Amino acid sequence: MEISLFVVLLLAGIFHAESKFMVYDTSPRLVPGKINVHLVAHTHDDVGWLKTVDQYYVGSNNSIQGACVENVLDSMVTALLADKNRKFIYVEQAFFQRWWRDQSETVQGIVKQLVRSGQLEFINGGMCMHDEAATHYIDMVDQTTLGHRFLKKEFGVTPRIGWQIDPFGHSAVQAYLLGAEVGFDALYFGRIDYQDRDKRKGEKSLEVVWRASRNFDASAQIFAGAFPENYEPPPGGFYFEVNDDSPIVQDDINLFDYNVQDRVNDFVAAAVSQANITRTNHIMWTMGTDFKYQYAHTWFRQMDKLIHYVNKDGRVNALYSTPSIYTDAKFATNESWPIKTDDFFPYADSANAYWTGYFTSRPAIKRYVRMMSGYYLAARQLEFFKGRSDSGPTTDALADALAIAQHHDAVTGTEKQHVASDYAKRLSMGYDKAEELVAASLACLAESMPSAGCGNPTTKFQQCALLNISYCPPSEIDLSHGKKLIVVVYNSLGWKRDDVIRIPVINEDVTVHDSNGKVIESQILPLVNAHVGMRNYYVKAYLGKTPSEAPKYWLAFSASVPPLGFSTYTISRAERTASTLTTSSVFTPRAMETSTVEVGQGNLRLTFSADVGKMTHYTNSRSLVKEPVQLSYSFYTGNDGSDKDPQASGAYIFRPNRTFVIKPEEESPLTVMRGPLLDEVHQRINPWIYQVTRLYKGKEHAEVEFAVGPIPIDDGIGKEVATQITTTMATNKTFYTDSNGRDFIKRIRDYRTDWDLKVNQPVAGNYYPINLGIYIQDDKTELSVLVDRSVGGSSIADGQIELMLHRRLLHDDSKGVAEALNETVCIHDKCTGLTIQGKFYFRIDPLGEGAKWRRSAGQEIYSPFLLAFTEEDGDNWMSSHVPTFSGIDPSYSLPDNVALITLQELDDGKVLLRLAHLFEIGEDKDLSVMSSVELKKLFPGKKISKVTEMSLSANQEREEMEQKRLVWKVEGSPEKEPELARGRPVNPTNLVVELAPMEIRTFVIEIGSLPLRKSQMPEDGRYAA
Repeated sequence: MEISLFVVLLLAGIFHAESKFMVYDTSPRLVPGKINVHLVAHTHDDVGWLKTVDQYYVGSNNSIQGACVENVLDSMVTALLADKNRKFIYVEQAFFQRWWRDQSETVQGIVKQLVRSGQLEFINGGMCMHDEAATHYIDMVDQTTLGHRFLKKEFGVTPRIGWQIDPFGHSAVQAYLLGAEVGFDALYFGRIDYQDRDKRKGEKSLEVVWRASRNFDASAQIFAGAFPENYEPPPGGFYFEVNDDSPIVQDDINLFDYNVQDRVNDFVAAAVSQANITRTNHIMWTMGTDFKYQYAHTWFRQMDKLIHYVNKDGRVNALYSTPSIYTDAKFATNESWPIKTDDFFPYADSANAYWTGYFTSRPAIKRYVRMMSGYYLAARQLEFFKGRSDSGPTTDALADALAIAQHHDAVTGTEKQHVASDYAKRLSMGYDKAEELVAASLACLAESMPSAGCGNPTTKFQQCALLNISYCPPSEIDLSHGKKLIVVVYNSLGWKRDDVIRIPVINEDVTVHDSNGKVIESQILPLVNAHVGMRNYYVKAYLGKTPSEAPKYWLAFSASVPPLGFSTYTISRAERTASTLTTSSVFTPRAMETSTVEVGQGNLRLTFSADVGKMTHYTNSRSLVKEPVQLSYSFYTGNDGSDKDPQASGAYIFRPNRTFVIKPEEESPLTVMRGPLLDEVHQRINPWIYQVTRLYKGKEHAEVEFAVGPIPIDDGIGKEVATQITTTMATNKTFYTDSNGRDFIKRIRDYRTDWDLKVNQPVAGNYYPINLGIYIQDDKTELSVLVDRSVGGSSIADGQIELMLHRRLLHDDSKGVAEALNETVCIHDKCTGLTIQGKFYFRIDPLGEGAKWRRSAGQEIYSPFLLAFTEEDGDNWMSSHVPTFSGIDPSYSLPDNVALITLQELDDGKVLLRLAHLFEIGEDKDLSVMSSVELKKLFPGKKISKVTEMSLSANQEREEMEQKRLVWKVEGSPEKEPELARGRPVNPTNLVVELAPMEIRTFVIEIGSLPLRKSQMPEDGRYAA
């Protein structure tokens, strides 16, 4: 510590020696009756955009952008030491942690002192400044938790302020969940619609109290502020990076160009201008922008002078500040603030620049992020059941990769191509480590009792990361000569799940046995040429090798898996007498033979027209819903920016020129496959769109699989491909979209709640982000569509839902990325446009009955079955291994309205648990109610010694957070707000967690093991942990 103090004094002496003839008075003070200008020194450091995250950190690849975050952080420390009144805020922990690991104990000690003194403040505190449109709420929570727990561990601090200054629109979930529920007192951001901003300036309502949740209303409100222009210094020339062209404060009267009074006048004018659109006498200036303060002294030298001379002038008061200080000053005024509800989507910064294209841009990486998110959730569960090990594989690398991928220029698809490749590479490397962990955990659980410890399992499980393109080497083995394939199916949901599994196989005559050795019903479907071609091309492109001969079939069978557990299935060559395997019947209806084709063997039937090759009717015999319905495709031609307004369609911007309907090709009729488990209808829509519609036995929804691409650009025109589901429902311009996979928000076409919308872009201006789903309703029925990744969507016409599936554009949209959104895949330097394969799901219900499917199926889409494969060695797998497992009490499952979204063993051996109520108030007559979870049954055989409820990001106790929360006054509200239901504190005796609708509760649990009682060990060897 003596060394640290010496360094501080030495550095301070050096910097003050430079100013020996002039000492600037930067003492912070708030002056009543004057405009107080809070100067917030900040840098906005994108965790990847034009350069990769590591290139930005070390400062390489500067031909693209001169940016080095390492310089920013190094420079910041010395600049703060030069004057104790200087302050600086920092946000992105992905960068800060890289820097922190490289520092000596001496420098770390200095930085800790800067944090304790308030000179350095961590704002937001996540690994990145995540996006708010293309992100799922679980990912937002996870990446924030990673950053927050690091800051708590290293510095003992809990960030107070949300700082979402660059994302392109702002979500309700960000405000109430990633704002109020993590303990933030305020949330500040830079981008709102230009029409909204203009109106708010006139009303002095850029700063509001945001009540984004209908379910929690005032109890989850947050003070929120939109900046007058952006997150940069105000107009008037206040940029002070090296080589910036703003005039400095030249205060040496012995030199030419003395300009102190001019600069003071500029400052006062800018302050008065902002004060005229801001309530109270406090305004914030964001002194910085992207990758600034690489030589921090150039900024602080000028701000020192401005503070000194402006305060000497006396017309306004200037001070070094932080968003926390600014927020406290605002709160102290006791002002009543306007209320904001819902969200800030969509965002436009000019008449033809709607930032709604990025809702879909780079759909492949959006899907990859979503797949890895669900996999990470399951892998952490298995890591907990096995026991976390510092020496073996962990989920840490995947956690870091996923966290960085939530950045607002990552999952958004708004980065350069080489940066997108870097994100994908990091996810792949993280997956490899997590895959090792999952394989080891399943082997451990399959070979031994959890209470006995894992030992050294010998089973080698393999998984299939490319199953979506029909590539799964472990399942493509020849089952001749007595070989048997073992498939372990893990269910990460908190309730029992029954679903159909499909894997590629090379043998047609196979049979499937369940965990009890019973032969179960299965179905063989042919692998069509369209899928074989995609498989061969993309395996070669991604793995660099030509795959073995393609399997000829899909094997489908029904799996039934306990909650947080697995079941085991054996696949072998069928005996001659086997009667449970059915080969799908395949036929191609001809218009001259039949005019319609009906598929589906349960309650749900779909009718197709054979002559036009389109779906025509949806019929559910149970619910008595019968609705005309059509699926269609179209594409928008992207505007090239060549008209009077040069705004082009690009990675960020959706600006369509014209719409073209894509008609199914007459020479490519329907192909229908029928079987006992599922029916499929295959359609070649055109040379670059292929569609499969599936109906599963026992399910009352349709699954639509699409393959779109390569989108042709031979005509020199970029295209944006959408699909429409059209009904006759009278929906009156109204539809509903989710907020980050959580709350549903009402949308009305060509309408905004907060201002009178001037419609300039009738399509792009009505697009919204979709992470879970979208639905429409009339007075009788509701149509719901669920998605497998983030997409953009809307209801452009009454009775219709539209999803944007893929975009390929040839012009940059001039929003900074400087690259056209033209994704290609290359083999031996020959490149073709990227093909996107994905799924969406739809269902029509009687009015008021659709929420249960949206919520439960949404969880199943997010958390699919995890499959692991191995070959049986001999004939004794079921007798020598544990065939079924559940991590919770075998008699227990979570309620239908509750999801377990985090089960994770932390570094200190404690357990992080999050439980989420899935339904909103009034959403479902049976499930929008208080629910409860029994922790003793969630952790059977374990002694729960302590349960501590935490904030959402698990960095402070919930009770402490609530006590510190600032309670803001709002215009027109009663003195005492009505209290909405929340779950009561957990009783340490019965250990029951209550959850009100939409409530998420986070706990840190300390547990130990109890001796295994005989009653916990069933006679057949199956067990729960």
